[in-house]
Amino acid sequence: MAKAENIVTSITVEIDAPARVVWEVLTDLDNYHAWNSFCPSIKCGLQIGDPVLMQVRVPDSAETVPVFEYLVACDPEQLLSWEQRPVPENMDAARRDQYIQAIDANRCSYFTTDIFLGLNQDTIMREHGAWVKKGFDQMALDLKRRAEQLHASRA
Repeated sequence: MAKAENIVTSITVEIDAPARVVWEVLTDLDNYHAWNSFCPSIKCGLQIGDPVLMQVRVPDSAETVPVFEYLVACDPEQLLSWEQRPVPENMDAARRDQYIQAIDANRCSYFTTDIFLGLNQDTIMREHGAWVKKGFDQMALDLKRRAEQLHASRA
């Protein structure tokens, strides 16, 4: 059963760019290394059910850890989600949701959540929740900066 206390939520950033530009940045997986300090590498076909292979940077370090999940939602300009499913050799589970909400034609907001699920959810939250939160907050700021730069370059 999911527990509310095992949800990590990033800061919400207001972005001076349309939701379509933020979506473009989030789905341009080949260029994550150019702007995303939390997740410098990601591979996915962006079709529901596709594997999502990431390298996630532990905040305040050069260490990256591999993460393997599956794409579960791809709602253009609104929601991008993937989840880790339990397998016999690793019973950990989680779901990551990234939300974009249009404010007007040229502004939107973004935040992300991760809910830890499964048998080890309390332990995962206790041991990793703080650094996931720090990484998510930095990614939100990185996304804001990249989307605003991209939008300004086209104006």
